[in-house]
Amino acid sequence: MNKIFTLLFAVTLVLSCKAQEQSRDLPASTQNDYYFTNKPKLIVGIVVDQMRYDYLTRFYTKYGEGGFKRMMNEGYNCKNNHFNYVPTKTAPGHASVFSGTTPKYHGIISNGWYDKEIKKNVYCAGDDSVESVGTRSDAGKMSPHRMTTTTFADENRLFTQMRGKSIGISVKDRGAILPAGHSANAAYWFYGKDQGDFITSTYYMNELPQWVIDFNSSDIAESYFKPWNTYYDIETYTESGSDLNNFEGGFKGKESATFPYDLDVLKDQNGGFEILKTTAYGNSIVADFAIAALAGEQLGQDDYTDVLTVSFSSTDYVGHNFGVNSKEIEDTYIRLDLDLERFFNALDDKVGKGNYTVFLTADHAAVDVPAYLQSVKIPAGYVNAQSEKEQMSNFLQKKYGANLIENVSNNQVFLDREKIADLDLNLQDIQEELVNELITYQHIDKAYSATTMATTAFPMGIEALLQKGFNQKRSGDVLFDYKAAYISYGHTGSTHGSGFDYDTHVPLLFFGKGIKHGQTFEKTEITDIAPTISALLDISFPNGAIIGKPLEFVLD
Repeated sequence: MNKIFTLLFAVTLVLSCKAQEQSRDLPASTQNDYYFTNKPKLIVGIVVDQMRYDYLTRFYTKYGEGGFKRMMNEGYNCKNNHFNYVPTKTAPGHASVFSGTTPKYHGIISNGWYDKEIKKNVYCAGDDSVESVGTRSDAGKMSPHRMTTTTFADENRLFTQMRGKSIGISVKDRGAILPAGHSANAAYWFYGKDQGDFITSTYYMNELPQWVIDFNSSDIAESYFKPWNTYYDIETYTESGSDLNNFEGGFKGKESATFPYDLDVLKDQNGGFEILKTTAYGNSIVADFAIAALAGEQLGQDDYTDVLTVSFSSTDYVGHNFGVNSKEIEDTYIRLDLDLERFFNALDDKVGKGNYTVFLTADHAAVDVPAYLQSVKIPAGYVNAQSEKEQMSNFLQKKYGANLIENVSNNQVFLDREKIADLDLNLQDIQEELVNELITYQHIDKAYSATTMATTAFPMGIEALLQKGFNQKRSGDVLFDYKAAYISYGHTGSTHGSGFDYDTHVPLLFFGKGIKHGQTFEKTEITDIAPTISALLDISFPNGAIIGKPLEFVLD
């Protein structure tokens, strides 16, 4: 009997080993079927700079069927989507969307900030260790080196052994660089002035690929030096305020901020190609370039999922100049809708309908122009930041006999720690004294010390948003926030940065392969996007994504 069991065991072992050998001999494509079956060939992450959620609903009747409405009608609409940290600015917004975490972990605490180690201001993407490619200016000396975590694009690159591509595109350098991640094949951004080209840096490559050279050599950018008038009859733009008002900036060389704008006439007084960034046509150039990238980079053409990030930044420039209630903003979104439609059509044609997945969100929203709010009796106003800084300095000078402030920026106060140590003063005591001083200022609504941010857990409210935006190594000694609709800004145009709903409530639309059709009013957060896309791809989450969660109800 034992001999029979021994023989059976030997036969089973031989068959098992033979099966393993056969498995090892399978073609690579067959072995990878488990990982690549039903995955999208391309993920497209779209960020619309300074887009409020209500732009979807306010301008809904002016949109066609192929842009925003296509995403809503075919995909999933998260109607109560918010940023979950302060400050709501461009660089941290893009970093948070694609990393699934907040400045507390990814380190991009603003567009630029005071570096308390080297004691000077730094730019979020600035990098003197690299050189410009495509321009002789320093505008290409950029990289993602200050972002301390990965993006889902990085994780996709790692998962596919660098076979899946990652490409970032934007008018703004930070809008192209941060979403694409550290391991991106390329990030391209638009350099205006007297050039009007898409450029990059030696972080990615030593020379532009031929398709980019061809695009830059074409007359596409120059073709937008034409009149910017409303797409429809301006009289039908009933979803925005009057065209002539006191709440808009406008362009040099034109007396009033009213349609039409002859960009060919105005360009010389407004930075040459720079003026295109600040009109609806800046988004059109980005769409043109993104469509060219589909073919130029052969995106979505093999079994390995590629990632394309596209940031439409001209909406932000227009909002800052004209305000969120302007005719210019309405026309910009009507035209962006058309650009999205032709971009989606290009995806259908080049990648194939049902082979790609798209999400669309924003890096922040924006406040109504406070002067306009005041005109309709809504509490709002302006803050003199320089006067506040002087008031703080005078307070500390009087109390301690020395000016202990090193820098004030991004609603943060950086104390001179060396001087405090030399005077044998207690840092935490000074932080708290300054907090108690700041909270007495008329327009400051919240103030907290770095010590409080690092030692106290805030589960909700503005305090929780401040905490998620607080980075222990990079943030200041005291953080403060203004009352609702009070800003440190000019009296025309809109801005952003607070934790109030007008800055945090942004769209979140998904559509394409693997996405259900539906909508929800359940609260979602910007940090949920990267885990959701990672779950769709069945890859590792970004390494700092400990705040966001996959939105299971979105996935099919």
